[in-house]
Amino acid sequence: MKWDKYTIETTTEAEELVGVLLSETGIDGIEIENNVPLTEEETAGMFIDFPPELPPDDGTSRISFYLEHGKDHSRKLREIRAGLERLRDVVSVGTGIITSSETEDLDWLNNWKEFFHSFCIDDLLIKPTWEEIKKEDADKLLIEIDPGVSFGTGKHETTQLCIRQLRKYLKPGDKVLDVGCGSGILSIAALKLGAAAVVGTDIDEVCIQSTMENMRVNHLEESEGSFYAGNLIDDAALREQVGTNCFDLVVANILADVIIPMAEIIPDRLKENGIFITSGIIDFKEQETAQAIREAGFEILETNHQGEWVNITAKKQAK
Repeated sequence: MKWDKYTIETTTEAEELVGVLLSETGIDGIEIENNVPLTEEETAGMFIDFPPELPPDDGTSRISFYLEHGKDHSRKLREIRAGLERLRDVVSVGTGIITSSETEDLDWLNNWKEFFHSFCIDDLLIKPTWEEIKKEDADKLLIEIDPGVSFGTGKHETTQLCIRQLRKYLKPGDKVLDVGCGSGILSIAALKLGAAAVVGTDIDEVCIQSTMENMRVNHLEESEGSFYAGNLIDDAALREQVGTNCFDLVVANILADVIIPMAEIIPDRLKENGIFITSGIIDFKEQETAQAIREAGFEILETNHQGEWVNITAKKQAK
């Protein structure tokens, strides 16, 4: 099978944010090439007699992704270019030039599985579908996940922050809205933690398909979750379809630049005193995001950090 390969010329400083941007547009399985030497910790598990000699690190990075050959990707590429321009306000993106080439028989959807293995978030076990449960993990609460081409293995700090807040604030029988559901990992976690039902949205139809497949993998009933493709921010019909004043908890693991304009539509989704759990906020966007959440009518209950990433948990204030 043929694939179109696209490579973004950027900087090592912007790598993580560009990766998140690509995930937000429905792209996963990216390749990153740079001249940053591996640390001792990173090479500890590798069998390398002679580490490769790299050219001097000049701060540049090349991030590649693959799209199916023969299809029109102009809209997605325009979206990515627009996102790169927005990122220039917060980080040095470099040239941002996107080049293209063609490749065949690429099995990146399966090759990346070599790097995704079972791990725990406290007493919750996140396990890829192709691995067996270890004896020492048999008593843990299990989530099986196969991200495929959608975002969300649970490994990222933002997802872990959200899962820990779900465990803290979700009550048995709650109804949960998952905005930007990706692979469905937060929807599934909510149901496993006692939610009665979840509703999920994502801008990418592929993510909706991935979420529904992962629901089946986790032996969850279709009646427990409803999932819609679309953008809650500018789609009034979708907001009506999702529901008004009917959720006990909303969780959104998205970029700060999406959370900020989205904050004003979240209170109308929540019941009185409902909880808004959000992450995907890079640390230098914390104050701006917190301000938008307060201005939308929320009381911030707590803020948590993991690495460069921030979680803000807030409560809808009574009018």
